[in-house]
Amino acid sequence: MKIRLVPALLILVVMAVTIRLGFWQRDRAHQKEALQTQITQYEASPPQTVGAAPLALKDVQFHRVRATGTFLPGRAVYLDNRPYNDQPGFYVVMPLELEGGGYVLVNRGWLPRNMMDRTTIAPYETPAGPVTVEGIARADASRAFELGANGSAAHQKIRQNLGVASYAAETGLPLQPFVIQQTGFAPAFKDGLVRDWPVPSTDVERNYGYMLQWWGMALAALVFGLYAARKAATKAHTDEPNPRPTLNGHMDN
Repeated sequence: MKIRLVPALLILVVMAVTIRLGFWQRDRAHQKEALQTQITQYEASPPQTVGAAPLALKDVQFHRVRATGTFLPGRAVYLDNRPYNDQPGFYVVMPLELEGGGYVLVNRGWLPRNMMDRTTIAPYETPAGPVTVEGIARADASRAFELGANGSAAHQKIRQNLGVASYAAETGLPLQPFVIQQTGFAPAFKDGLVRDWPVPSTDVERNYGYMLQWWGMALAALVFGLYAARKAATKAHTDEPNPRPTLNGHMDN
């Protein structure tokens, strides 16, 4: 069976690329599984203390942390489009001035939206003096889909998203490079906010699904290539001229 070089090379390239992408998705799944194991271990570990000394995000993300300081309610930001139990609301994000210097953003919890006027913020309590906050260190205060940048314009109380670096530049506050997703106060303090946070999901099943899709495409390319090669060989054999017998008994093409 004669194999045509160019189509064969194209099929081999497609197979090589899709197989490699499948392995990449498998590796991403393994990385996420390792991260999920770490998150579970962090939940059972004692909290790290957040003070004036800067902490690198990579060293503290997903760890339990504890910080003592005073909230700055005048610089609170309300992140819009954060539903809870299918009810629209806000996340209340507020800087905490740390004892000994420095600041850290705290995602204090969820607050329902006023259905008549979305700009009206429902009442909640903020401790007036020093308080100890416990929670989980996260890279940001959650991100929602945003079309353009208008929803996150600086100096607005209600925004769609809030980046730590951009807020530090806006306010001039020397912020830690992470946000504390608050789980409670020590000792307990009732502030009227909901802190029933969604469980962190690494979505590893999606990576395994993509892996199977890429490898399925590689198999499909192989099957198609074999089918096309067989069909081309059959057509070439059919197109060959049939020999004609001559009077002396020899075959004449």
